[in-house]
Amino acid sequence: MKSALLKTGRLVVLAWVAWFSILAASGQSSVPAALTPTTEQRLAALEAYVNNGDPSAALKDAQGNVPVGLTVAGVGVAGPGHNGWMMTSAALVLFMTLPGLALFYGGLVRTKNVLSVLAQCLGIAGLVSILWWAFGYSLVFGKNFGSGFLGGSEFFFLKGVNSAPNTDYAYWVSHNVFSMYQMMFAIITPALIIGAIAERMKFSTLILFVTAWMFLVYFPLAHMVWGVNGFMNGVWNAGATIKAIDFAGGTVVHMSSGWSALILCLILGPRVGFGKTPMPPHSMVLCMVGTGMLWVGWYGFNAGSAVAADGIAANAFTTTTLATAVASFTWALLEKISRGKASVLGFCSGAVAGLVVVTPACGFISSTSAVLVGLLAGAVPFFACTRMKAMFKYDDALDTFGVHAVGGTLGAFITGLLANLDTNGNLSLNLKDIVGHTLWLEQLKAIAFTIVLAILATTGIALLLKAVLGLRPELEEEMQGLDLTDHGEEGYIFEQKS
Repeated sequence: MKSALLKTGRLVVLAWVAWFSILAASGQSSVPAALTPTTEQRLAALEAYVNNGDPSAALKDAQGNVPVGLTVAGVGVAGPGHNGWMMTSAALVLFMTLPGLALFYGGLVRTKNVLSVLAQCLGIAGLVSILWWAFGYSLVFGKNFGSGFLGGSEFFFLKGVNSAPNTDYAYWVSHNVFSMYQMMFAIITPALIIGAIAERMKFSTLILFVTAWMFLVYFPLAHMVWGVNGFMNGVWNAGATIKAIDFAGGTVVHMSSGWSALILCLILGPRVGFGKTPMPPHSMVLCMVGTGMLWVGWYGFNAGSAVAADGIAANAFTTTTLATAVASFTWALLEKISRGKASVLGFCSGAVAGLVVVTPACGFISSTSAVLVGLLAGAVPFFACTRMKAMFKYDDALDTFGVHAVGGTLGAFITGLLANLDTNGNLSLNLKDIVGHTLWLEQLKAIAFTIVLAILATTGIALLLKAVLGLRPELEEEMQGLDLTDHGEEGYIFEQKS
């Protein structure tokens, strides 16, 4: 009896061991062991880093799938060189607003309003950063709405925006760095509007205007042009309705702000004494310093828009330099011919005009084309700021419309004429058949859409705020200056010597 029980017990134990062995074997078979990439695959991934390509491309099979468990270093990791360039570019673009644009605009207003311009730049920087963190980045670069007109909600409050790349936009740049870089564009765009309405709009109303304008104009337009499924993203979206191109912000930044600035300055009306009282810049020194900062920062704006430290960025760097230098010289030369003197303001205005006009084109055109862009940028905005403004008598205080709207529109159009496949191979992805042929027609469509959106939205926002809160300070306050009435400070305190 005892022997039988022992035999039965052994059989039960053996049965359990066999059963657990089967379960363990089946469980291991469902989780494949990590695969080892070949030397060729590793080298291909390294080449992808150098060429700003997809590091996982060499791992894909004939069906375009990566076998489970197969990976190489670099997949899902930011590359130090590209990432470093984009952090530098982000800092350069912020440098354009603070202190570049602040000093450029601040030097052009009267002494009693210099701090108001600086405060407006600072206020917009803080406001837009908050909006970008909460909603803006997701509305521009998300996609779960499935719309070509507005992005999505997946990145609200920068959820999931970490140091791994978002491969919809870059293989080698951290998602959080990309988001901060794009935030700097969102900051400077509404700040450009300040130039047209300088010295005569209440600070509190301006902040409310910018808040509404970002949601109705900037966020939708930026998604349409740069979002991976954007309505007007001709380079990357094969299904784009308008197959336009905009390398660094001709439509998104300069046209949107410039045309909105015109409408807002018309609704506000001219400054007290405009056309009767001289209103010269109070410090051309500050204006010149600000211009230099804008020019330097613009390399982050334009070359940084390659989202990589690559050959396209190098080309944008070169074309930006040439166009800006030629435009600055051209504007001053036209002043010398027409007025007898080339002014520092003319050199500064020409430089900014060159930067604006080349912005949408810089990554798509050759260096020789950039010289042509510079000639046009020095001449056409010069006419808009001198002849056209005098003809129609609108008070675009610091020539935001003449430089950014006219220049941005010009740049967007000539981009369609001068872009070429040899300069930027990305144009071959979806636009090979129209580059050099009918691309300019697509640019005209994008121009028209941008102008209509900017005008309608700005008109609605401005009229609503005018009716509810009022846009301008009281007459006595405007005459005293916005530095004291809005901020309780003075830019300059001159003490008399005893």
